[in-house]
Amino acid sequence: MQRIKSGDAEIAFRVLGDGPPVFLLHPFPANHEFWLPVAQPLSTRYRVILPDLRGHGESGVGEGPATMEKHAADIARVMDAADIGRAPLIGVSIGGYALFEFWRKHRGRVAALGLCNTKAPADGPEARAARLQAANDVLERGTEPFFESMIPRLLGSTTREARPDLVEGALRMMRKMPPNHVAQVQRGMAERPDSVTTLRTINVPTLLVTGDEDVLTGVNEAELMRQHIAGSEMKVISKAGHYSAWEQTEQAMRILRQFLDGL
Repeated sequence: MQRIKSGDAEIAFRVLGDGPPVFLLHPFPANHEFWLPVAQPLSTRYRVILPDLRGHGESGVGEGPATMEKHAADIARVMDAADIGRAPLIGVSIGGYALFEFWRKHRGRVAALGLCNTKAPADGPEARAARLQAANDVLERGTEPFFESMIPRLLGSTTREARPDLVEGALRMMRKMPPNHVAQVQRGMAERPDSVTTLRTINVPTLLVTGDEDVLTGVNEAELMRQHIAGSEMKVISKAGHYSAWEQTEQAMRILRQFLDGL
């Protein structure tokens, strides 16, 4: 892992392979390991950059909520450190939220976008309140009840029934986040702006990916983005939930490889 200073936090990232650069941003509350099963085969043709987003994995959280502005600034700093001016960026869930902000601030550095298992609207009042309550709960009771409660929402029913190894692997990634990091990342997501109006400004090749068992963002959210981003293409990974690239690595790898090879 390489480490850089970005604002008030240290950000860790890993680089695999050589060739044209591509960034892969993981979901909450995972870390860069989420992408390794896909990144390793991709790295035979691409230089794959795998950051731990602020507050996740080995990256620090800094002071206060981990806002989308902070995540976007961190991504720019990692690009600078890796000597990359412009690249395709692919993000899952919070990784997608960060990419909307990155597009608003640094669109000249975006060669293409992959928006996976994510959504453009901001949290409504109920969802925002639930995030803030979860932030308080992990500080009071620890992270384990929260992580356990997230599994049915993050992993599809097929994965939960047939792949206990993937369930345990997801929990292992989550457990690297201490309570304060979970809390500040949740608060940052609760604050994120609405990005629906941003969608119409996206004018680079855009891939939209979701899982057919994703109960958090799903096909409806991907379809909303497809209708607003001119020329975008949508792919649905079968037998997969919100962590679709983790759950169905082969499908995800083929979809990403086809998209990247076509740029």
